Amino acid sequence: MVAQRVVAVYPGSFDPITNGHLDLIERGSKIFDELIVAVLRNAEKDPLFTVEERMEMLREASQHCPNVSVDSFAGLLVDYAVRRQARVILRGIRAVSDFENEMTMALMNRKLDANIETVYMMPSVSYTFLSSRLVREVVRLGGDVRGLVPPLVEARLRAKVA
Repeated sequence: MVAQRVVAVYPGSFDPITNGHLDLIERGSKIFDELIVAVLRNAEKDPLFTVEERMEMLREASQHCPNVSVDSFAGLLVDYAVRRQARVILRGIRAVSDFENEMTMALMNRKLDANIETVYMMPSVSYTFLSSRLVREVVRLGGDVRGLVPPLVEARLRAKVA
């Protein structure tokens, strides 16, 4: 019996990518044969960076992981996963407060397609408090985000809010 390649999708807004996201990307790339980082196109949100800018930053930040690719999607995540022949959705959980919402989404995704599994990973302890929203807020208020985002993202954040 030949083992089937396991393709995973790590979805999110990534506005902007943080070191917590990068931690999951790096660790996920060691577990799955292919990891697709998928930026959600959501017309209802007012992002700081365009989808294209976020994808470019993700590609730069993850270029050292050869089995990681970056893409974007709109609509149902399970439909996107099926199109990309992914069997796994990778999600990060920072705290217990994330779990309830994540569990609800995973159960709905399972209802929509029982062949796709959701795998949760916790970020490294140093990133458990970190979110894109907090990073945007700190930068807008003139705070220092060194060590919280990749250097290329920090430079783009500063330019964006200047």
